[in-house]
Amino acid sequence: MNTQFIIDYLSALDKNNNREWYHANKDDYKKANAEFEKLLQALMLEIGKFDGSILHNDPKNLTFKIVRDTRFSHDKSPYNPAFRAHISSKGKLPVPVGYYLMVKPGNQSFLGGGLFADMFKDATTMVRDYIVQNGEEWENLIHDPTFEKHFTVQGTALKKVPAGYDKGHPQAEYLKFKSWYLEYPIKDEELNDAEAFAAKAAGLFQIMKPFNDYLNKALVKFQMPTR
Repeated sequence: MNTQFIIDYLSALDKNNNREWYHANKDDYKKANAEFEKLLQALMLEIGKFDGSILHNDPKNLTFKIVRDTRFSHDKSPYNPAFRAHISSKGKLPVPVGYYLMVKPGNQSFLGGGLFADMFKDATTMVRDYIVQNGEEWENLIHDPTFEKHFTVQGTALKKVPAGYDKGHPQAEYLKFKSWYLEYPIKDEELNDAEAFAAKAAGLFQIMKPFNDYLNKALVKFQMPTR
């Protein structure tokens, strides 16, 4: 696993974010992408030690395209200089929630988990309703000392508790959320030793797993919208 090649390629793409450079260096992209898939495979084997539900995945099916959709963006750069993947029992679909990895030079890499659900209103409602009914379990999860040492629940949120929910509910602040996710920053140098990184990342994902499990229990009946 040549993680340095991944960083070098993405750094070069960031400085030359145009179609001409990208196509002229397509072989380097293919090599960097292959190295990222090797990293994913190593990471999956480590995760599989505590979550076997993800082991059937092929790394090729877990990654996201680097081509950006610029139609509604002020930034017209055609590529996102990052390699990204989501590992769950159903691959890279956002539900069920799983383990997210983004490798991006400039100390912008991170491990993620939880639900990015702003566009899925049904999913947001399911999680809110589940928190209402299982608030004590939620509190125990997010205030577990090991969890708190590494993670803080993040997410876009409303200014007020949404209609239909008790403003005085013990978890009212979290009922405002539309998404509930976790991020753990990774520095570039931590990627130098791929095997050590995979082991560290899996350890953090193991701490994250009860949080993911909680959300997945809330989302058990969720169905992805059909296009």
